[in-house]
Amino acid sequence: MYGILHILTSWLQPDASSGLAAPSATPAKAPGMLDGGLANIGLMVLMMVVFYLVLIRPQQKKQKELDALLKQLKKGQKVRTSGGIRGEIVDFKSEVGDEVVLMISDRVKINILRSHVAGLVEQGEQEQKT
Repeated sequence: MYGILHILTSWLQPDASSGLAAPSATPAKAPGMLDGGLANIGLMVLMMVVFYLVLIRPQQKKQKELDALLKQLKKGQKVRTSGGIRGEIVDFKSEVGDEVVLMISDRVKINILRSHVAGLVEQGEQEQKT
C-alpha cells in the first residue's frame, strides 16, 4: 500500500525540466517496508495470544470445572439452577441420568436437566435463604 502511494505522489510532482508530471524511472523502496510488514504480523500474533490468555483459556477452565461438578452430583446436595432456582437433589431420572429431581419447597418437586445446574449452594447462601 505504501509503495503504491509513493509512486502516485512521485508522479504528481512536477518535473523540473518539462513542467509535466512523469513517473520516476526507478521507484524508491519505501523505508522499512519489509520491517513494517513483519511488525504488523507480529502485532497480530501478539493480539491473538493475549486474546487467548484473557478470554478463551479462562472460559475453557471454567467449563471443565462445571463439567466435573455435574458428574459428581449426589442426592442431598443443595444446588442452584441456571434459572436461579435453588433446591435439594432428591433423585436422578432417565436411563443416562441426565435429569435431576429437585425439591424446592416442602412438597414441590421439579425435574430439570443436569446441564442446567449452575453450581452448588454455599453455606452463606443457605443462611440468607432461611
